Amino acid sequence: MQIRKQFHFEAAHVLPNHPGKCGRLHGHSYRFEVAIEGPLHGSGPASGMVMDFDEIAASVEPRIVERLDHTSLNDLMPNPTAEQIAIWIWNELAPNLGGLQEVVVWETPTACAIVGTGDVELAR
Repeated sequence: MQIRKQFHFEAAHVLPNHPGKCGRLHGHSYRFEVAIEGPLHGSGPASGMVMDFDEIAASVEPRIVERLDHTSLNDLMPNPTAEQIAIWIWNELAPNLGGLQEVVVWETPTACAIVGTGDVELAR
């Protein structure tokens, strides 16, 4: 079974290789989703759950949201495209969040980048 939790952050960036307006400093209200896959727990505090949503938040908030919110993404990566942001988030979460299957980064309400377990080589 798969569960998902959404998070938000505000950030600025410049795409240095972009020939258009995205080559200038601008910002976005980013939304991203973390997908966790696993079996339902049969007993204990997580009984009937893949993982407690609070446990996901406890891992994601300090590692991602607190580090990216109200920053310039160029300070963390040289070319912060939606694809590169998704890979960065994956690399930060994968070692610490068991069952991670997918990260979806929405740069705008209609445009997103997705990195998942099949893209692990890309994310290294």
